[in-house]
Amino acid sequence: MRRWLCVCVATVMAIVLSGRALVGQAPRAERPAMIVTLLGSGGGPSPNPNRFGPSILVQAGGQALLFDCGRGATIRIAQLGMLLGDVRHVFLTHLHSDHVMGLPDLLLSGWAQGRKAPLRIWGPEGSAQMMDYMQKAFDFDIHMRRDIDEKFPKEGITVSTTDIKEGVVFQENGVTVTAFLVDHRPVEPAFGYRVDYGGHSVAMSGDTRFSENLIKFAQGVDVLIHEAIDPNEIRARLSKLAATQAQIDNIVAHHTTAEQAGVVFSRVKPRLAVYSHISDADLITPARKAYSGALEAGEDLMTIDVGETVSIRRAK
Repeated sequence: MRRWLCVCVATVMAIVLSGRALVGQAPRAERPAMIVTLLGSGGGPSPNPNRFGPSILVQAGGQALLFDCGRGATIRIAQLGMLLGDVRHVFLTHLHSDHVMGLPDLLLSGWAQGRKAPLRIWGPEGSAQMMDYMQKAFDFDIHMRRDIDEKFPKEGITVSTTDIKEGVVFQENGVTVTAFLVDHRPVEPAFGYRVDYGGHSVAMSGDTRFSENLIKFAQGVDVLIHEAIDPNEIRARLSKLAATQAQIDNIVAHHTTAEQAGVVFSRVKPRLAVYSHISDADLITPARKAYSGALEAGEDLMTIDVGETVSIRRAK
């Protein structure tokens, strides 16, 4: 009798949950439409061995799309068992150092690991100039490896950079990437991104204050990855670094608090909300004032499978 009752309960639960997002282990038979991996879940210029710099890898339509390339992104890609040369599409939210300092490594090491076509970069105004200067900075190494020593293919060290505006910036193999403006003033422009493929989607906030434009562009997504801060944690941490009160106030002012992020999630209604660009502060509890849906604090190498179910795999 007890066994029969357990089977019935399990059957009812399966019926109730069918067609809804399941945060857990995805069925093995299902092939997700998109695989999203947080390569780095931290933020800010100070090194953090537990949370590398902001970087998100989206795999869809047979392509690897990288959103920001913070400190350690190339190491995390290697930990996934991928060759850096296979990552040829990079989308930058803005040009703060913590979001781009992994680019020289991707440019040079990706070339050494088999990239035979140009590295393609999309980002705000100034991205093309930054990449031009980057190649000049490493001119000696490029010359040696291209012309003298290994003689790697010259196409693999070239860069194709597009300074973007809001709108669709990429459409290939059924994958669409849309850039949308967010509010990270005085850093302007700053972008978030939305990726659509096979009827599924993920949106990423980049760095931003509470943004109505983000809410507009993120409607209907399966997954929303959003930054968040705990102002008290920020103030305590930066005070130890001898930051002035004005510096601390400015930093807090152009980010989103966890409570504000909860309002964003409640209006977007994603199947799963994920925090990234974070510290280890409790960001879940404040969001619960406005949002009761599925919510996770991101970790480095956390992978999100997006398909009929939305499931999470954490690094072991």
